[in-house]
Amino acid sequence: MRKECHPLLGGASRGSAGEDGRSYKHGFSSAEMESLASVCEALFPPLPLADPSFEGKKEELSGNKAVQSFYQASGAQTGIPDEVDENAENPAWEAIGYQVEPAENPKRVPEERPLHKGIIETMYQTDTSLLDSLADKGLKVTLDSKNNLYKIKCDVVIVGSGCGGGVAAAVLASSGQKVIVLEKGNYFTASDYSSLEGPSQDQLYESGGILATVDGKVMIQAGSTVGGGSAVNWSACIRTPDSLLQEWAKDEKIAFFGGSEYVSAMDAVCERIGVTESCVEEGFQNQVLRKGCENLGLAVHFAPRNSSEKHYCGSCGYGCKKGEKKGTDSTWLVDAVDHGAVILSGCKAERFVLEKSYKSGSIRKKKCLGVMAKSLSNNITKRLQIEAKVTISACGALLTPPLMISSGLKNRHIGRNLHLHPVLMAWGYFPDSINSEFKGKSYEGGIITSVHEVVSADSRPRAIIETPALGPGTFAALCPWVSGLDIKKRMLRFSRTAHVIVIIRDKGSGVVRTEGRASFELDASDKENMKAGLRQALRILIAAGAVEVGTHRSDGLRLKCEGTDKKEIEEFLDEVSADEGPQSLVEKWTTYSSAHQMGSCRMGINEKEGAVDQNGESWEAEGLFVCDGSVLPSAVGVNPMITIESTAYFLSKRIAESLRNNSFPVLVDSFC
Repeated sequence: MRKECHPLLGGASRGSAGEDGRSYKHGFSSAEMESLASVCEALFPPLPLADPSFEGKKEELSGNKAVQSFYQASGAQTGIPDEVDENAENPAWEAIGYQVEPAENPKRVPEERPLHKGIIETMYQTDTSLLDSLADKGLKVTLDSKNNLYKIKCDVVIVGSGCGGGVAAAVLASSGQKVIVLEKGNYFTASDYSSLEGPSQDQLYESGGILATVDGKVMIQAGSTVGGGSAVNWSACIRTPDSLLQEWAKDEKIAFFGGSEYVSAMDAVCERIGVTESCVEEGFQNQVLRKGCENLGLAVHFAPRNSSEKHYCGSCGYGCKKGEKKGTDSTWLVDAVDHGAVILSGCKAERFVLEKSYKSGSIRKKKCLGVMAKSLSNNITKRLQIEAKVTISACGALLTPPLMISSGLKNRHIGRNLHLHPVLMAWGYFPDSINSEFKGKSYEGGIITSVHEVVSADSRPRAIIETPALGPGTFAALCPWVSGLDIKKRMLRFSRTAHVIVIIRDKGSGVVRTEGRASFELDASDKENMKAGLRQALRILIAAGAVEVGTHRSDGLRLKCEGTDKKEIEEFLDEVSADEGPQSLVEKWTTYSSAHQMGSCRMGINEKEGAVDQNGESWEAEGLFVCDGSVLPSAVGVNPMITIESTAYFLSKRIAESLRNNSFPVLVDSFC
């Protein structure tokens, strides 16, 4: 039985009971569940072993009861599509070779909650206890009964606790400012995590991990917990490429990207989050990527990570159970609370409070006085009105623009220029019996430890190739559905199917103006770069010894490698395409993915070029800053954590200096 985890991350069904007395977390009635079950059975039907499909394989199946049960299972049977039970058991896992990563030795996982002295978890609070908790943290709070709210005073309020907000909180609190951090997600630590795919996605990701562009073209993943994306990302810590820094400094005229201060910021960030440059033992998928590159004579490098060189955790995407990954929740936010910062989890910002500015000679016609927020707990009825000298939006490229727009800001760049680092995947199957040189299973080991750069004939970067973390549910959702038999065969290969991801630096862009609704368009060069990357990925998998390779294109494009010659392989690679989404009106389409979002409140030298200036301050509202990936002028082209944290570090240092110099107006008690 697995170690106890946080109740929200466990597998038990929760919620109100249906007519049959069973409890459904999702809120569907028993009749609705029955309809859903019928659909599930059509897609995932029971396959009797007497079926002709198993002719010649009955002897092979006779000794494996788990596989027999899996073939005979229906998508409508008890437990499916409900969640796994309280003990994290699922009858299909044995058949597909999967198990939830066992709990770490309790003696090695810190039980204390690193943020305990500075965090107020509003999910456990009431109106009365929240007032007491705020006062206990040294905050000045007054009750406004007429408007049913608490008024809270501080120096700096930050919306978001991820790569941008966490860094800004540490820098500003360390400079002597009283900081409040608002985070709509909940707080979890290493001992809380379960590694269960469903509940972890639900609690740790935006929209439960199921967020798509409005046309279904791109599936988007973004962290939504204390620590934001840094709590659930795959640890890659690649510094901002020199060529990109020069591009931003020269073409975009953002001078600091070309200077030594930004390099120093990267150094400080890498030191604080403990970036290491190599890996002692690679997992199955990274072994495959490295071997394939080596067999083709291609360069492959170790991916720097914010963990030890011995870190062998395949479930960091569901929170690091070992407690070794150094996200903001275990680094920068710890620094912040050590210097008096207060974090309010389960607390969502509703709007920035703006009023007309009468400052003579200022190009900014408004000034920001703070933020209105609410707890997501039903036990707290009062809203929070937080008054601050400086307000920072750090809720990411998907949520900062809607918050600014709903607050009344009009700059045309807010919500535009959204970049997603679009991803497509290739896969290769490596049976145990044939490829024993590759140890382990697809879900084991460090998620990203190797990286290969795809370049053009003239050495221009076209894409990078890395490896993903895919739980069984995500794996099944990505597989093109051909038939009930085919999907079950694919699932039985789950643990020895290696996936590699192709990430491009998108020239196309999207728009996000309303929370939960983003659009995105690739341009022609994006599709060509993606095709080049996919073809390279498939070559790597074939060179590593895969018996079968393919993509996730809607027609199930695949190639059995045994006995194929070079000409047949090239003919197969010529079939690879990168048309996007089911609404693209082409016969053979693919759904893209995105784990990196940036650029939607881009920095510019004036209000015609960007939403914020070179200090991160809104061109429209004095005292309102942005410190997250949305300020980046364009896509980065590599995993952006170091770039986002370094930019936030640089900007928050400037904000701290301005506060020391009293560059911001003193707020008065008439705040309303």
